[in-house]
Amino acid sequence: MPTVSVRIINQSPNPLPAYATAGSSGMDIRAHLPAPLHLQPMERTLVPTGLFIELPDGFEAQVRPRSGLAIKQGLTCLNTPGTIDADYRGEIKIILVNLSGEEQVIQPGDRIAQMVVQAVEKVTWVESADLN
Repeated sequence: MPTVSVRIINQSPNPLPAYATAGSSGMDIRAHLPAPLHLQPMERTLVPTGLFIELPDGFEAQVRPRSGLAIKQGLTCLNTPGTIDADYRGEIKIILVNLSGEEQVIQPGDRIAQMVVQAVEKVTWVESADLN
């Protein structure tokens, strides 16, 4: 399988995003928090990761929910998949929402989302009066 090199800055004590298995397409990313974060039912928040990336031109990163968090705790990502463009240099932050009926606690270093990096095709529009 081909790979692409991506420059990354990690300002957290957490490990770099990593594939959990050889067949994984997404890399787990972790919460960079100074203390546990309590998320009430239907509350949403922006969770920092401490990660900054420099994607090559022609690539994007997509942030997606972790299925285990969604089914077990009712935590999921909003704006899914969230797109990180190749020219974005800010910190990656994850929009989480608690869809459960009870408070959920996110601990520092918890795996909160997954990130998939993939090539992007550019489009040239061709205006037309009709379509096939």
